[in-house]
Amino acid sequence: MARTRKPVVEVRRSQRRRRTVSAYRDGERVVVLIPDRFSRAEETEWVERMLARLAAREERIQRTDDELLIRARRLTNRYLSDHAAQVQPASVRWVTNQNGRWGSCTPDDGTIRISHRIQEMPDWVIDYVLLHELSHLVVPSHSARFWELVNRFPKAERARGYLEGISAATGLVLADD
Repeated sequence: MARTRKPVVEVRRSQRRRRTVSAYRDGERVVVLIPDRFSRAEETEWVERMLARLAAREERIQRTDDELLIRARRLTNRYLSDHAAQVQPASVRWVTNQNGRWGSCTPDDGTIRISHRIQEMPDWVIDYVLLHELSHLVVPSHSARFWELVNRFPKAERARGYLEGISAATGLVLADD
């Protein structure tokens, strides 16, 4: 049985917070917000409870390779339908070994790999990265023609800004491709 590693937890106490407790992921750590008046025992209880809730939510929204392929087909039909014959990826999958880019495409064999780092990002950001890689099946380079295809996505500029912000905030230096 595989053991999952317990995340680093940061507890933030607030004098203004009266009864509510909330938690969210911030990169690799979990931030738990609790009322300042909670005892250490209550803090421990609520941290465990919030970690369980986060894990359950993440399990519900777990994105799979199959879901990614369906998303790729939808994006192709919507934004690259005039190139549908060329945009037939052999595989589209999440990978954990991409630390220097959000996604990659090998046009010669039609494989697309998307970094697991974006799995929890908004759908429109995932769509942008996926469309970027799908566009490489039509135009392998980052030429003007390539960017014309990518920019068919209405939130392309917004998604690029989002990814640049994530890179800056986390200190990651990630390439466009």
